[in-house]
Amino acid sequence: MTAALRLVVFDVDGTLVDSQADILGAMAAAFAAVGAEMPEREAVLGIVGLSLDVAMARLAPGADAATLNRLVDGYKHSYMTRREAVGTRQSSPLYPGAAEALRRLQRMDHILLGVATGKSRRGLDKLLQGHGLERMFVTRQVADHHPSKPHPAMLHAALAETGVAARDAVMVGDTSYDMEMACAAGIPAIGVSWGYHDPATLVGADVLIDSFDALEGALATVWG
Repeated sequence: MTAALRLVVFDVDGTLVDSQADILGAMAAAFAAVGAEMPEREAVLGIVGLSLDVAMARLAPGADAATLNRLVDGYKHSYMTRREAVGTRQSSPLYPGAAEALRRLQRMDHILLGVATGKSRRGLDKLLQGHGLERMFVTRQVADHHPSKPHPAMLHAALAETGVAARDAVMVGDTSYDMEMACAAGIPAIGVSWGYHDPATLVGADVLIDSFDALEGALATVWG
């Protein structure tokens, strides 16, 4: 019997790559440019995964629309500048075991890989190019085309593009937004403990893993 087609959708920041140095640096530059003090580190990392406009509104709740736009633009400019200065592999390194786990899954004929991220299309493309992962993901869902997580639109689109049923898909992420998005889409979720949200907040995860070595076992658990 032919195995059912499966889809594994990954979050990016905090799940596949550790970009916190660039996130914190770009956020500091953005707030400094508008003459405001950057929020605490925990608050900044707490919004990773949200679309940038939603994230800024949470970090600067009293700011007017013009200031929020300046914060978004300043963040994008600083992030891009920092990445170009040192290169993707240094600014947003892959977590240990990530590349190997992706390649193992890609070699399985019945598994498709996808991404659902709060990054822009441009940002995601640059990241994947920098790590040589351009051909790894058959579906790429980004903030340009969808409401912010935890809205399930990204996952609905990934299912539609691949033709995979929700029960045969899984979301892998490090934030509560990823878990909530998966739940809203009717998709199982695997939480990772090495990212930017406290693992205790990943209450929607069907399985929680501590390394990429445990991913395939977690997939077997989720899919039975």
